[in-house]
Amino acid sequence: MIKLSRRATTAAALTVLALGGTVAATAPASAATSTTKAAAVATYNGACGTGYKVIDSTPVGNVGKVFLTWNESTGKNCAVTIRNTPGSKIHMAVELNIDVDYEHNPVVDSGQYTSYAGPVYMSARGYCAVWQGVIGTATGGDSGHCG
Repeated sequence: MIKLSRRATTAAALTVLALGGTVAATAPASAATSTTKAAAVATYNGACGTGYKVIDSTPVGNVGKVFLTWNESTGKNCAVTIRNTPGSKIHMAVELNIDVDYEHNPVVDSGQYTSYAGPVYMSARGYCAVWQGVIGTATGGDSGHCG
């Protein structure tokens, strides 16, 4: 009899939890978002041109992203740093390089921009890409995508 009572109590508790979860899950979305606004997030702007597809992006602090794109037909990578929200001119930069065992000069665009830095291009077929973006004092970068 004790086992049956424990099972019934457990089943009742699980039912209450399940119903509570359902009630919370069906609350209007506006209730959760009415007091907070979603922060703007940088999206790729097509600056690299036709044939380039985004293959990676890396946050630049919490103020933007640096996007790495690839054009299969030309064998080139392109990178562009984009702010979450355009504004007054600020120091921005984008750098693109290939990962090799010898010194190689990166391609860089750096200056005072309102929304994005770049695009910069580099032939990269057979190499791994290395990219970095700067917005104000925030930086972000990565490497990979060997091809």
